[in-house]
Amino acid sequence: MADEPEQTPGETPEPIETNPSWERVQIARHPKRPHLLDYVQRIFTEFHELHGDRSFADDPAIVCGMAMFEGVPVMIVGQQKGRDTKQKLRRNFGMPKPEGYRKAMRLMRLADKFSRPILTFLDTPGAYPGIDAEERGQAEAIAVNLREMTRLGVPIVTTVIGEGGSGGALGLGIANRIYMLENAYYSVITPESCAAIIYRDSGKAPQAAQALRMTACDLKELGLIDDIVPEPPGGAHLDPDRAAELLKITLRKGLADLVSMTPRQLSDDRYDKFRRMGNFFAQGAGAA
Repeated sequence: MADEPEQTPGETPEPIETNPSWERVQIARHPKRPHLLDYVQRIFTEFHELHGDRSFADDPAIVCGMAMFEGVPVMIVGQQKGRDTKQKLRRNFGMPKPEGYRKAMRLMRLADKFSRPILTFLDTPGAYPGIDAEERGQAEAIAVNLREMTRLGVPIVTTVIGEGGSGGALGLGIANRIYMLENAYYSVITPESCAAIIYRDSGKAPQAAQALRMTACDLKELGLIDDIVPEPPGGAHLDPDRAAELLKITLRKGLADLVSMTPRQLSDDRYDKFRRMGNFFAQGAGAA
């Protein structure tokens, strides 16, 4: 057994470095963390799932359906990860293909037609990057969603419930209100991929996670999300029922803020919201 390093009497040991950003990423990926259908079961009633993009196929990585939220008819759209190996393969680990985004857009247009608020839930490491997805127009499908979601005349409320990976998440995330669970993350790239590109070492993912400022606290400070949904102590996976109740309170507030707005106001609100993001020249322009 190797000798432990000697410590001078009275000397204070160096503190162990912590990385809250990386810790939250790990919680967001916890295998027992509640997924979309777990929240649907606890928050909504009369849920009826709808399938297919009417062009190619149905994508199980994105779940869409009509439901009731406290007596209000809504449309639910979100990414769904699997729990066991069989489910993970069927859901493609929560990574949607083009037909998933086209299905989502078809049903969001349906919600717009019948004046149903849209609630989207983001939980994906990113859109599926396979050759078959690229051949069927992955980038185009996401781009169409980004454009068309700005034009819808119904309230849209988005919640990041786990991983919010790049355009794969943003393809369902153009909303009037954007919320994040306390231990979720939302980023243009995963920490591992960022570390591999920037540091040439994917093992430096914890360092990348901190640099990316991808946590709910970071994004709230930057003005990129509207509010943080608290989780039970230790994470949503330790008390899914309480986590769902806290999310329900936030969704109720978000819809109440938007219910009196006209279709044009809702569309303008989304447009203005995203135009303000990343505007580093507002202060200088005002001073001039």
